[in-house]
Amino acid sequence: MRFMVIRKADAATEQGIMPSEQLLTEMNRFNERLVNAGVFVSGEGLRPSVDGARIRFQNGLPTVVEGPFDGTETLVAGYTIIQVRDKQEALEWMQQWPKSDGNGNVELELRRMFELEDFAPGEAIEQERTLCERLQRQPSSSCSYLNFNGNCREAFELYERLLGGKIEKMIGFADMPPDMGGEGCGAMADGVMHACLSFGGGTLMGSDAPADRYQAPQGFYVQLHIDSLPRAKELFNALAEGGTVHMPFGETFWAEGFGMLVDAFGIPWMINSSYKA
Repeated sequence: MRFMVIRKADAATEQGIMPSEQLLTEMNRFNERLVNAGVFVSGEGLRPSVDGARIRFQNGLPTVVEGPFDGTETLVAGYTIIQVRDKQEALEWMQQWPKSDGNGNVELELRRMFELEDFAPGEAIEQERTLCERLQRQPSSSCSYLNFNGNCREAFELYERLLGGKIEKMIGFADMPPDMGGEGCGAMADGVMHACLSFGGGTLMGSDAPADRYQAPQGFYVQLHIDSLPRAKELFNALAEGGTVHMPFGETFWAEGFGMLVDAFGIPWMINSSYKA
């Protein structure tokens, strides 16, 4: 059974007062116990209602009402979702809620969540089941993984600068543990075993390939969409420096700006900007 535990708002949460280091520590420990027991599904805190809105419908027409909202005791400050055997187990867990929250004065509301099995069979339920199965098959993320011929570090440092990103990982072959070949990497000692770059809503990963295994990338492009047309053109030109332009950056029937190139490291790119309606 899945239960949502609603942490009711209070004066402090509605004022946007952030939790203390003590509360964060206790909450982390509590959540860790839930995770270790295999019952934790998810949980988040919510910003105060001044940052929210309500959408009211009358005769099918929506009206947006901006926060803040009255009636603090009816508002929600956060939630936790757990999956347990029954209501009794859920209650046992939630009675262990960190005592430093609200100085020990907190109201939690426990609500069991509907499962598909609670509904009578029908076409609508089968559609919902299909949708749930689709969601379960979807990866949590996707990115391009690029191979380089010994110049991964140089390439990622350039991409970090051009894309306004941040290199999250840069692990060399020499950094590998001895039992995984770190001491015997030989010619690969200066190479990159794994690199990860995050930028905006995207991620790039890459590594150097051994010389006898390296193959120039083909059959794909790393595609970027840049809202600003001047910025897109600037990025295209920077990536094209020392590389090969396959299609000059310019207007097309679907976008104000589009171009294709292979950069100096052998990586193929597509740059899109300002899609046409």
